[in-house]
Amino acid sequence: MIKSLAVGLLAAFVMSASASAQNYVRYQQNGVASWGELDGATIHQLSGAPYLDGTRTGNSVQKSDVKTLAPVDPKLAFMTALNFKSHIGDREPAKYPGLFTVPVSSIIGPDDDIVRPAGSKNLHYEAEMVIVIGKHAENVALEDAGDYIFGVTAGNDVSERDWQRDDIQWLRAKGTRGFNVVGPHLVKGLDPRGLEIEGRLNGEHAQGQNSSDMLFDMHYMVYYISKYFTLEPGDIIWSGTMGRTKMMVPGDVYEIEIEGVGILKNKVVQGK
Repeated sequence: MIKSLAVGLLAAFVMSASASAQNYVRYQQNGVASWGELDGATIHQLSGAPYLDGTRTGNSVQKSDVKTLAPVDPKLAFMTALNFKSHIGDREPAKYPGLFTVPVSSIIGPDDDIVRPAGSKNLHYEAEMVIVIGKHAENVALEDAGDYIFGVTAGNDVSERDWQRDDIQWLRAKGTRGFNVVGPHLVKGLDPRGLEIEGRLNGEHAQGQNSSDMLFDMHYMVYYISKYFTLEPGDIIWSGTMGRTKMMVPGDVYEIEIEGVGILKNKVVQGK
């Protein structure tokens, strides 16, 4: 009862916050990558990343005329494993977050193809929330952690389950080139503790849960990670996924929709 009330209050907050939320994108035009603030179908170019106080330059483009990129540009990407009870099943929840990192070179953006490597036989989707850090963070107090979160976006933590099972570390299984999809927008003004997350495989519901069900919420993750690592503006933290995941094959399309953020959609193709 108490949790239901809390979720309801968070949902009401999210609805009111969405009206004033700011949407940011990264885009490529004539081979040059820029940050922009999205207003309807128009992108207003920024002088730099919004979390680095980028301001409007006076230039604008139509979204349909440019290629949108992943709306993140981190130096560090932290992932959270086994962070929803629905994903860990009968196993006991861990006392601490299941923390690991992936190379930022693995990140791709909206509408980019997910390339299944030639040696991959068991490639899965993982719908997740991703937060972007807004300022330098070391030893952040839990009650202050929200102040260090700039915004929220969606992510697909593509995972090769055979490699994840057989390798000593998860680096190849989780961090192969193109395995971490992020987008479509970076949204400021949403509370990451009460957002609906849904994944759809070829248009059919495959995953879904509210971020309030995370075992370690995003505020806790900022607090926990900053005890051991220095976070800088632009660094990202992934939520971990929910429910059961299944294999994707070339031709499949996976969509991730997060309340207030939009839809991240990518097709799987076969690599060489």
